[in-house]
Amino acid sequence: MSEHVSIGLIGAGRIGRVHAKNIRQRIPQARLLAVADVFEEAAQRAAADFDIPAAHADPRFIFDDPAIDAVVICSSTDTHAQFIRAAAEAGKHIFCEKPIHLELTEIDKALAAVEKAGVKLQIGFNRRFDPSFKRARDLVASGRIGEPHLVRITSRDPEPPPIAYIKVSGGIFLDMTIHDFDMARFLMGQEVTEVYATGGVMIDPAIGEAGDIDTALITLKYENGVLGSIDNSRKAVYGYDQRVEVFGSRGVVVVSNKTPDNAVVGDSDGFHAPLPLFFFIERYGEAYVEEMQAFVDSVLKDKTPPVTGIDGRIPVVMGYAAWKSYRENRPVKLEEIEKKHK
Repeated sequence: MSEHVSIGLIGAGRIGRVHAKNIRQRIPQARLLAVADVFEEAAQRAAADFDIPAAHADPRFIFDDPAIDAVVICSSTDTHAQFIRAAAEAGKHIFCEKPIHLELTEIDKALAAVEKAGVKLQIGFNRRFDPSFKRARDLVASGRIGEPHLVRITSRDPEPPPIAYIKVSGGIFLDMTIHDFDMARFLMGQEVTEVYATGGVMIDPAIGEAGDIDTALITLKYENGVLGSIDNSRKAVYGYDQRVEVFGSRGVVVVSNKTPDNAVVGDSDGFHAPLPLFFFIERYGEAYVEEMQAFVDSVLKDKTPPVTGIDGRIPVVMGYAAWKSYRENRPVKLEEIEKKHK
């Protein structure tokens, strides 16, 4: 068994740089040999900043390099599926940021290519690797809170994304809530069978003009009868709001926001605590390290990755069900989306 995994990185934007830094500085079993980005200057800058031997504008150099064992895909969403197929055909293992694609047909083509090639595919749902969320899932699975009855997930961003991004993102349910759909499955170890979504434009009219909403509430029904809820907002003035709760017959497990420190000041005006960490890179810094370590381990030890291609597909189905529910003002079963897809 090899002691190292040689990696090529595609996409040198914000999240690509996070992974590049972690691979170079925090994952001793990995070697980052090359980076590619359609904006060659971004690739060159990442290569210089993180001591990566090669920088390219064309990702084919990475697919064609026999020294590279695995590819980390951090490019724009519309390229994910085609790059997964290209990497699989080249016999390389794959880590890909979410979502695999916005079209289920393209997702299925990508997953078929992975299966045919016999390579590993891990999807970047990093929140699963947050220590607090993982602890909550483990407590639920162990029976510590008894039989689960209710799941509550709050996810609110500090600022909306640019309108240009919203126009191509698939909307709130496919670019933001998709993480919460995955968390809903992860916390329970159960599948969601039905969603009912409502929402509105309460932050910026331009978001509505772009065909999206900025505030949403989604009710979930699980296959075992458990009920769940997700609430989203594109703008929380106090910072990045990330909380979960699972309530059961014998108790409850709660994960609160992560703050820079735990100091609370009391004075004549009340008690004052720090605001939550501002955004996802700060909040989930360690989770990004852990998910990449898990990917490298799955390659080195020939294990199934902890977040599979199917795990990447199901939240997209849930996103489509949420949009259909919102537009038709009714609960939608996930099987409706699957039947339409077939």
